[in-house]
Amino acid sequence: MTVYLNGQFMPIEEARIPVLDRGFIFGDGVYEVIPVYSRHAFRLAEHLQRLQHSLDGIRLANPHSGDEWASIINELIARNAEQDQYLYLHITRGVAKRDHAFPNPPIQPTVFMMSNPLLTPPAALLASGVGAVSAADNRWLRCDIKAIALLPNVLLRQMAVDAGCAETILIRDNAFMTEGAASNIFVVKNNTLLAPPKNNLMLPGITYDVILEIAAANGIPHEIRKIAKSEVFDADELLLTSSTKEVLAITTLDGKPVGTGKPGAMFAKLHKLYQDYKRDVMRKN
Repeated sequence: MTVYLNGQFMPIEEARIPVLDRGFIFGDGVYEVIPVYSRHAFRLAEHLQRLQHSLDGIRLANPHSGDEWASIINELIARNAEQDQYLYLHITRGVAKRDHAFPNPPIQPTVFMMSNPLLTPPAALLASGVGAVSAADNRWLRCDIKAIALLPNVLLRQMAVDAGCAETILIRDNAFMTEGAASNIFVVKNNTLLAPPKNNLMLPGITYDVILEIAAANGIPHEIRKIAKSEVFDADELLLTSSTKEVLAITTLDGKPVGTGKPGAMFAKLHKLYQDYKRDVMRKN
């Protein structure tokens, strides 16, 4: 695997970061995940816009222009073998003496990027759906920042793993759903697709956007609004979306079936439309 670190491409075994990097000491940084289809970075402008939002949120200057990012990203794609990849981009405030306050004057940020194969969910998983558990959303109030300090998400996701499930659905204030620990969640009720609104309590997913665009383009009834906890547990279908998992049906929640307990008609329709979109648009983006 070839990675990028602070201006250089190198084998991952040679990549080194000092122990005083603020990402290591404080989790002081942000990240981005960019899917690559047929060696084309998908919606690169949108991903870089989300990265800029995260950088602005932690008051860290962007170390590269859009053109510079595109050049680095395209070079990293070319240096790795897979046709379909996902890029992990990681920026920290840099290396400085341990002090909670920002280094003054500012220091050079640490920029790291790696590529991994992008593997789609297997057919058996698409046919069966996945299980989920629910939990209180106990994270901070700036979930729209794609921060590298992901310990709350790690602990919430581990709850699902411990239960033999794929994801944890997060409920804020015991009242409404926000998202999954590492995904966006859609609710289906009475043939209508329900999506939580973008705000500071959820990460605005690029796949989330794609699903809503597909729904609009194909006349699928949908609403973007706050989704009550009761609506999650009374859903006809629950869908999980992310760049790496695409679209998956959640067929059990807290050990009880969702709807019929099998992937439903909305999942089947959206999955097919997503695959069509991937073939016709993503691979030519």
